[in-house]
Amino acid sequence: MTRTIGRSGIEVGDIGIGTWAIGGPFHSTTGSALGWGEVDDEESIRMLHRAVELGANLIDTADVYGAGHSETVIGRAFTGRRDDVVIATKWGNTYDEASKVMGPEDRSPEYVRIALEKSLRRLQTDHVDVLQLHVSVPVEIAGELVAACDKLLDEGKIRAYGWSTDDLDRAELFADAHASVIQHELNVLGDAPEMLALCERHDLASFNRSPLAMGLLSDKITADTRIGGADIRATNPEWLRWFVDGRPAPEFLARRDAIREILRGGGRTLAQGALAWNLARSPRTIPLPGCRTLQQVEENLGTLHKAALTAEEMAEIARLSTVD
Repeated sequence: MTRTIGRSGIEVGDIGIGTWAIGGPFHSTTGSALGWGEVDDEESIRMLHRAVELGANLIDTADVYGAGHSETVIGRAFTGRRDDVVIATKWGNTYDEASKVMGPEDRSPEYVRIALEKSLRRLQTDHVDVLQLHVSVPVEIAGELVAACDKLLDEGKIRAYGWSTDDLDRAELFADAHASVIQHELNVLGDAPEMLALCERHDLASFNRSPLAMGLLSDKITADTRIGGADIRATNPEWLRWFVDGRPAPEFLARRDAIREILRGGGRTLAQGALAWNLARSPRTIPLPGCRTLQQVEENLGTLHKAALTAEEMAEIARLSTVD
């Protein structure tokens, strides 16, 4: 089972792998955690190999994850087997690899090539399959970034490009160019019908960020859950809605529990039901659940061997999960 990355024609498995977590700890200049805590690189590599065995050949990362560490681990994992995977990464943030601190954004067209060359070194490859802008930029400079990406496309340094954004107007700017993908938030607790319509109009793939709502859409998270340590869910960034001070937000927990039985039908786990929703939402969607253990990747990709959600179930989920 495969899906196509928009205009690029690149075929990938129905579900990809998000690798923010395997980057390990990194921080803002104020010391706030931006990662998911400590990781075991050898376990991460075993997880990545298992993902490919199970059909997930799309590996999505970003240069800033772990201040370069996620890319380094992926490079190690696929040395000598580069053709086994489709690698998507992102640029736009600066960072210090030694101190693991994220710096200011760099939105200049010159930085596109600089960032890509650093990613290629860490990934141990001569090209990236999908390069994505990772920050918001003023409308007036978007065209310059498109031109920089087009040049890299012509040189064979990248095979496709896109933007990781939830802003419809900005997504439209890249969609009108030669982009192949928009990465945006999409899960059963947060639909994005207008973004999906844009992807349909412009023949773009929809890469789905946070399909499991950073773990909320899993059986592991309960009302008693408390996340601490160097985990971004223990902090309170403005954009994080699903957790507050390391606890699941009650309103989202209630909405999840209202649809739990439908998601868990057909022998699915809660996470599998959530991913099944993404897959049923549009033929253009490619969910990117974060994984860092063998157990997680096997559960998530096990979705492909469970019953798909029916149109009736999708309609009932929409009815039950609507916010009043």
